[in-house]
Amino acid sequence: MNNLPAPLARHARLGFAEASPCHGVRILAEETAIALSYDGATHAVMMATPADLEDFALGFSLTEGIIATSAAIEELEVVARGPLGIEVRMYLAEGAGARLLRRSRAMAGPAGCGLCGLQALEDVARPLPRVHAALSLLPSDITVAMAALSAAQALNREARAIHAAGFWRPHDGLLAVAEDVGRHNALDKVAGKLARSGVDGATGLIALTSRVSVELVQKAARIGAPVIAAISAPTALAVRTAEACGITLVAVARDGAFEVFTHPARISNGGVDGTR
Repeated sequence: MNNLPAPLARHARLGFAEASPCHGVRILAEETAIALSYDGATHAVMMATPADLEDFALGFSLTEGIIATSAAIEELEVVARGPLGIEVRMYLAEGAGARLLRRSRAMAGPAGCGLCGLQALEDVARPLPRVHAALSLLPSDITVAMAALSAAQALNREARAIHAAGFWRPHDGLLAVAEDVGRHNALDKVAGKLARSGVDGATGLIALTSRVSVELVQKAARIGAPVIAAISAPTALAVRTAEACGITLVAVARDGAFEVFTHPARISNGGVDGTR
């Protein structure tokens, strides 16, 4: 993994304040083409922040249904391709390639596009696992989780242009966090971190610094997370999808307030003393 670009870059800029010019430097988020290949064939090219790429590749493979478990990837190599970008080469265990053919995609799109390159309209509504986890949260848990995610955004504090995703568990706090210029990439990186560390996604909530679109709900369902909490609003399709697969969708979570759109039973007021 030598010669990989840094996730942040410095760039000269000319600023104006009250019509007065001022020369200075701005910290910018780096955006790099990441090619994900399986058994020697490129499957997807994503624009992403060049960090946590092993987690990204593993998480993408899991949340897109390309593999069922991390054991299906026998070898993973990150290769810098100079100005072209970075290639993450994965080699699958025997039999896993057939699963890839059934879930074939040819995708080349911007970081904000999570469904680019799907080959059929039916793929948008592909079957999702039902999430049955009986996680119980207090309203204060949502506030604490979102504050923890905000505090963990080291790259965004510098560049102010990077999304974050995290996995938060009661009594344990934030167990995984990732930042990326793409919302979906950040969540895939978290999925990879959870898989590598053996953390059960059913035991906590997914926290997001973005709006909630349908593909983020789909990825959370494959992680097995029973609750999504996001700082911005969801789309209507995301709400319908969360309802269908059993996920509690919490959104507009900021300044100690939030709205619950689906399966509110997982959020309780607790007892009179504030305990579960």
